[in-house]
Amino acid sequence: MHNEALSISRGYRGRFAPSPSGPLHFGSLVAALASYLDAKVHQGAWLVRMEDIDKPRVVQGADNVILTALEKFGLHWDEQVEYQSQRHALYQDILSQLKPDLYACNCTRKMIKQAGGLYQGHCKSLTLDFNDHAIRLTQTHPVYQFTDLLQGQVHVPHDLANEDYIVKRRDGLFAYQLVVVVDDIEQKISRVVRGADLLEPTARQISLFKQLGHTVPEYAHVPLAVTEPGFKLSKQNHAPAINIDDPLPELLQALSFLGLSVTDDMKLSNVEEILAWASTQFSLAVIPQVLEKSIKL
Repeated sequence: MHNEALSISRGYRGRFAPSPSGPLHFGSLVAALASYLDAKVHQGAWLVRMEDIDKPRVVQGADNVILTALEKFGLHWDEQVEYQSQRHALYQDILSQLKPDLYACNCTRKMIKQAGGLYQGHCKSLTLDFNDHAIRLTQTHPVYQFTDLLQGQVHVPHDLANEDYIVKRRDGLFAYQLVVVVDDIEQKISRVVRGADLLEPTARQISLFKQLGHTVPEYAHVPLAVTEPGFKLSKQNHAPAINIDDPLPELLQALSFLGLSVTDDMKLSNVEEILAWASTQFSLAVIPQVLEKSIKL
């Protein structure tokens, strides 16, 4: 599993970063498989990171369930698995670097919603105490558009691009927007292949890479698996867990979803052989350039 030589010898570094709030479902399998295969095609490293920063959502033991599922589906990672919950000192150090651009905010979600849905800088001049308040980062590098390797040119509304956003929550937890960028910097991730539900936050993450003075990785957002338009597979929607006791059918379905030509005789093969074949056939170019794609479970 651990392969230091691979990650050192190649420039490509990708990652799969699930939240341990439940077992993997078909949608998360698609994201994992796309990022894994893209790394293999480029003879690069594929890392797994547990995004367990949001403690209230973490389900005890879910990380092991996820890692077991990845292994059963033949998705073996390079380097050790990192946990965000063990990296608080790193995040706090980055916040210290950003301190000149930080300020406390006492606006609630309800207040922001009533003001139109975007934070308008209400607390910027109030010099509130950092304790017991959310902490916002002044937006100094707004991103109005970016190029996604799958979705093409993405345009960002002006007000959203300029919004000061939360980097540490009122409850003391670091915000996802901060930690995901810090992790990608620290792990030297060169390309992020993930689900299209994270397309919109990408602009904000790109802006933070720039604010921290680091190279922005490439992004490719694969279609979301939906059972019907607008109804994505997710843990919140109680999507069924992938079957780790019989992985081949869902593996083949996921490969087909990603645009690979799966044939009936592959059903007689095994996971290792299928992934070896897929690693030679996969390309971002074969993935449908849509945000959502319907499936039947």
